[in-house]
Parts: sequence; C-alpha cells; structure tokens
Amino acid sequence: MRPDKRQAILRGALSVFSRDGYSRASIDAIAKESEVSTRTLYNHFADKADLFRNVIQVSASEAADDQIAIIGRHFHKVTDLEKDLAAFGKAMCAEHGNATHFALVRQINAELTHIPAEAIEAWQETGPRRVLRELAARLDGLGFKDPKRAAVHLMLLTMTGDPSISGSRPDDDDIAAGVRVFLHGHDVEKQRAAAT
Repeated sequence: MRPDKRQAILRGALSVFSRDGYSRASIDAIAKESEVSTRTLYNHFADKADLFRNVIQVSASEAADDQIAIIGRHFHKVTDLEKDLAAFGKAMCAEHGNATHFALVRQINAELTHIPAEAIEAWQETGPRRVLRELAARLDGLGFKDPKRAAVHLMLLTMTGDPSISGSRPDDDDIAAGVRVFLHGHDVEKQRAAAT
C-alpha cells in the first residue's frame, strides 16, 4: 500500500464529504476525486465508514493543532484579561483557514443521525475535546473555579454568530460583548479575591 495513494484518497474524500456530506457521498465520486480506482480505495479503507472516520480524524487533528497554537500564543502572557480574551476570540474566529474542514463539520452537524457513532466520537476526541482541554488548562492557570465549563462558555460566547443566519461569524463587537458576559458570569475578580 502506497502512502501517497492513501493521502490522495484522504484529500479527495475530504473534498467530497465536505461538499456532499456523508450520506450522499459515493465511493465512486471519492475515487474519481482522488484519481484512483475504487479497488485502490478499498485496498486502503474497508468501507465508506472507515474512510470517513480516517478523514475526519486527520482533518480534525490539523484544525485542532491550529487552534491549540492560537491558544498558546494568546495565553502565553495574559496582562489584561478582558482585552486578551477578546484578542483570543478574534484570532479564533479569523483562523478558520481550513475552510474545507469547517464545511465538513457543517455537514456532520446536519447529518449526525446518519453517521456512524464511532466516527463522531473519533472526531470529537481528536478535535473539539482536545482544544477544550487545552483551553481549560490555560483558564485553570488564570484562577477560574470551573475551567472546563469556563472553556465551553468562552468558546460559545466568542465564536458563535447570529443563530438566525446560517454560518454567520461574530464581529469584533460581538466578541468583546461575549467576553464581558463571560467574565461577569464567571465572576473572576471575586474568585481571585477569595483565593488570596
């Protein structure tokens, strides 16, 4: 089995799954996009579910690496919590350079009930949960009482756009307001005062 063929299949499958979703994607379309025969595809992957699980893990891992790098840059030295968290939120929203991965995520969310549970679990563990664990560790170092919950809240309040507009992204004012709500809700100053 040639690694270059496997990579070509993964790239082609990512393109097809992100465009067509899991249910509508066909092995024939993936083979054509990957410029391989269906036989070659089946030499590398057992079936569509196996291929999808591998695609989402590779894609989620790359996206998580990018997001964890942003967390590292923005939590390296926090001097003004509100300002620094707003800058972090802006960077996370601007980072979506991997548009194909996030198109795939939208497809996954649209068809959760049609995708094998083990593929969803693999995606969650490889991508979103990994990012949340890293963010929680950084928030723990800043004195948050419940850093795991705080990480979820910070992501929701700074990365979610207008829910009435599909795919909308928050603007800078939305992110700044989200950070203020986040800090008020977690009452960080009182927590820090109580710890001293």
